[in-house]
Amino acid sequence: MVGTGSGLNAYLRLLRSPGAGALALSGVVGRFPIAMRSIACLMLISAVTGSLGDAGAVAAAMLVAQGVVSPVYGRLADRHSQRRVLLAACGAHAVTMAALITAIELRAPLWVTAGAAVATGCSSVSFSSFMRARWAAFAEAGALRTAYALESMLDETIYLLGPLLVTVLITEVHPSAGLVACAVLTTGGSVAVALHRRSEPFRSDPETGPRGPERAIAVSGVRVLTLAYAGMGFLLGAVEVTMIAFARERSAPALGGVFVSLTAVGSLAAGLVFGAVDWKLSQARLLIAGTFLLTAGVVPLVFAPDFPVMGVLAVVAGIAISPALIAGSTLLEAVAPKASLSEAFSWLTSAGAIGIASGTAVGGRLADHGGFGRAAWAAVGGGIVALLVVAAGQPALAAREPARAQDRKPAQGTEEPPEQVQSAALDQ
Repeated sequence: MVGTGSGLNAYLRLLRSPGAGALALSGVVGRFPIAMRSIACLMLISAVTGSLGDAGAVAAAMLVAQGVVSPVYGRLADRHSQRRVLLAACGAHAVTMAALITAIELRAPLWVTAGAAVATGCSSVSFSSFMRARWAAFAEAGALRTAYALESMLDETIYLLGPLLVTVLITEVHPSAGLVACAVLTTGGSVAVALHRRSEPFRSDPETGPRGPERAIAVSGVRVLTLAYAGMGFLLGAVEVTMIAFARERSAPALGGVFVSLTAVGSLAAGLVFGAVDWKLSQARLLIAGTFLLTAGVVPLVFAPDFPVMGVLAVVAGIAISPALIAGSTLLEAVAPKASLSEAFSWLTSAGAIGIASGTAVGGRLADHGGFGRAAWAAVGGGIVALLVVAAGQPALAAREPARAQDRKPAQGTEEPPEQVQSAALDQ
C-alpha cells in the first residue's frame, strides 16, 4: 500500500511505490483516446464527405452512447472484476472501430455510419472511472488525494496533447490514422491495466446477494455528486463555447483553441498544488469551496475586452477545475459502497459528459444570438446549480466521510477475499 505524505514530494513517494508508476503509465495510454476519438471522427468524416454536419452527428452519437453505457460497465466491473470487463471490451472496441472506419471510408449511408459509431461508443469503457477506482484500492487514505490529483493532472495533459497528436496523424499519415491510433491505444492500455493485479478493485462475494453489490446510485451522497458534476460539466462546456465565440467575434477563430488550452494550464497548475497540500478542511468543505471558486472564476469572462485579458482570465477560470474534481473524487471514494466504486465513478463521468454536451449546446445557441457574454453567463448558471447542489447535499456528503477513512483497511483478525489474497501473492 502507498503511504501518506504531503508536499510536492508526495507525488514522488506515490510513484516510487511498487506498481504505481506502471499503473499511472498504463492509465495514460488507455485514456489518451478520450481526447482523440471525437476530433478524429470529425476530421475523417469531413475529409471523406465534406460534411461537418454529418461528422458532428456521428461524433455525438458515439459520445452519447459511451455516456449511457458507462455506468453499466462500472456495474459489471464491480460484480465480475475490472480485468474481465476491460479485456472483453477492448476486443469488442477494436472490432467496432474497424467497422466505423470501414463505413466512413466506403461512404456508407449516414444511418449505417451512425450505427457503427454507437457500437463503438458502447464498447468504450470509462477509463478515467476505472483508474480512479483502482487508485482507491491501491493507495491508502492519506495518499488518495495525491493519487486523484495525479489523475486530474494527467487528464489535463492528455487533453492538451491528444488533439495535437491526432491532428498530426491525420494530416501527415492518413485521414483514418487518428481512429486507428485510438483503437491501438485503447487495446494496449486496457490490457496493461487489466494485468495490473495489484490495483484490482475490491469485488464483493457474488454469493452475498442475488443482485451483487449495492447500487452506487442508490446512495444519497453519490446522487449529490452526480448532480454536482452535471452542473460543473455544463459550466465547462459553456466556457469552452465562450472562448471559441470570443475569438470568432474578433475574427481570430484559431485563438479559441489557445484560450481553451490556457484554461487547462490553470487547472493543471492548481491541481499540482492542491494535491500536494495537507488540507485541514474536510473534503465536503473543500468541494463546496472549489465549486464556489469555479463559478466565481467564470464571471470575469463576461467582461473580457481583448485578447491579452481573455488569456489571463482563461487561466483564472481554469484554476478551480482540478481542485473541485479532486475533492469530488475523494469524497466519492468515501461515500460510495466499497464494492461499487467502478460504477460510482462511472456515474460521475457520465454526468460530467452529459453536462458538457448540454453546456456546449446551450452556450452555442446563446452565443449565436447574443455573443460570447451570454455563453459565459450560461456557464455561471451551471456553476450556481452545482454550488446549490453541493451546499444542500453537505449532510449526505459528510455523513460517511470520517468512518470510511477507517473502513479502507480490513479489520484486525479478518481475512481478505480469496481473490485479493491470490492477487497479492502473484504480485510479490
